[in-house]
Amino acid sequence: MRVGRIGYINCAPVYGAIDRGIVRAPAELVTGTPAELNDLLVAGELDVSVISAVEYARHARDLVLLPDIAISCDGPVRSVALFSRRAVGQLDGRTVLLSASSRTSVALLELLCREVWKVEPRFAEARAEAQDLEALAALPHEAVLVIGDAALTLAARGTYPHRYDLGTEWKAWTGLPFVFAVWAARRSTDATAVRHVHEALLAARTWGLAHLDELAAVGARACDVEHATCLRYLSGLDYAFTYKHLAGLTDFFRRLAADGIVPDGSLQFLHVA
Repeated sequence: MRVGRIGYINCAPVYGAIDRGIVRAPAELVTGTPAELNDLLVAGELDVSVISAVEYARHARDLVLLPDIAISCDGPVRSVALFSRRAVGQLDGRTVLLSASSRTSVALLELLCREVWKVEPRFAEARAEAQDLEALAALPHEAVLVIGDAALTLAARGTYPHRYDLGTEWKAWTGLPFVFAVWAARRSTDATAVRHVHEALLAARTWGLAHLDELAAVGARACDVEHATCLRYLSGLDYAFTYKHLAGLTDFFRRLAADGIVPDGSLQFLHVA
């Protein structure tokens, strides 16, 4: 079994216990960016992985969701933000750099620009990794979408006068939580093996949520931010997948399906005995 994990600290509450040998996972862990893991899972190079919500929807015929676990927020997410040199209402026709690392975040930003902020920026894919802040700063732009650890670092630097947290903006618009990523398995993968991995992930999450202070200390050093900032970030994320989260995800998919970005279809979960 090959299981994908994002290298950002937002996955530490799920994988930290596995990394420390506290919980044993019957699988080889493969680390990558969200986009890399999306492609590997779809290509069959991974059996189970955390995957961007949008990519799950696009490939739902080949994938099955793992229940009870996701990466979401019910308000600020803090690690997915639009950093801008001017107010968002002034971005009409202006260059906004998009990270290729998170397709769900890009889709959410495009929705917010069109439906909430009523602006039509000129989107351009950044020719630099989202984590390379110096390379991003050198590119011509008025605003940039930054995700993951780099978003925490950039927020701490305060180099942009305007910052729009996409989790906050979605909550204000819909009143619902936003699910950025889910865990999914290939439908062709042995279901019993997937269940064992699922059980390990849930057990590791239980340990992680009970040790957020320890994980935040490690994350703060990695992101060069204060410990309190990292702890507030990890504490604000939600790793459950309840009916409330499902309502938010379904609403997001409905909006994307109306634009032809994802197909219509139901969500199918792994059966857990």
